[in-house]
Amino acid sequence: MTETSGGPRPLSGRRALVTGGGRGVGAAITRALAAAGADVAISYVRDEENAAATAAAVSALGARCRAYRGSVADPEDNRALVEAVVADFGGLDLLVSNAGIASRGRTVAETDAAELEKVLRVHALGPHELCRLALPHLRQRPRSDIVFISSVAASRFMPGGGPYAMGKAALEALAHTVAREERAAGVHVNIVAPGLVDTEMGARLVRAITGGRDIRAMDAASPFGHVCAPDEVAEAVLFLVTAGYANDQRIIVDGGTF
Repeated sequence: MTETSGGPRPLSGRRALVTGGGRGVGAAITRALAAAGADVAISYVRDEENAAATAAAVSALGARCRAYRGSVADPEDNRALVEAVVADFGGLDLLVSNAGIASRGRTVAETDAAELEKVLRVHALGPHELCRLALPHLRQRPRSDIVFISSVAASRFMPGGGPYAMGKAALEALAHTVAREERAAGVHVNIVAPGLVDTEMGARLVRAITGGRDIRAMDAASPFGHVCAPDEVAEAVLFLVTAGYANDQRIIVDGGTF
């Protein structure tokens, strides 16, 4: 473990890629990895402003950070992303598959094939391809990690959430499979499954369910008096990528709601 005046930096010398790392949970994960000493590449689809702001914040921590535009749902974007990150950073030690989208809250009877396919591409097919492309590089490291950001929706199925739950359930199947396949290569593979998180997506979900209430209205009924913050999800990710014997685990971050 390397130490600086700022405290322990257990990820010093490691290179990370966080998909959807420009805002929300992804930005919190990016900052946490950088604070622990990692250099971090982040991907984004449209929000260049927030991606640039996150990269600047990480640079202020003394870590290298670059933002790359591309969609995890596009196989060519995934190929270009991994190639660019490896070329720019000299390798890859850590992948956080975080990028995600919400479904529209419709019942199965109301959901068409196009919406289902779109959600599955982002949450399952894209991460599969990204993982496939990253593994040859991860295997070269004495210790490497993949963390998949899932959701409690993968195990607590609610009406109107079919596509999202299906996507996250498939993501978790991928994670458990890769954890067993790549253990001998030194790749640690784990899952973090948050509940409701105070992000833009979380706020939209609350408005849709409650008919317009602010997410802060959920604080009083939430564990420990507040809705989960992105930094609290990032803490779980940081634990997994620094824990020596953690593999094939699923950490639920919802304050013990159920």
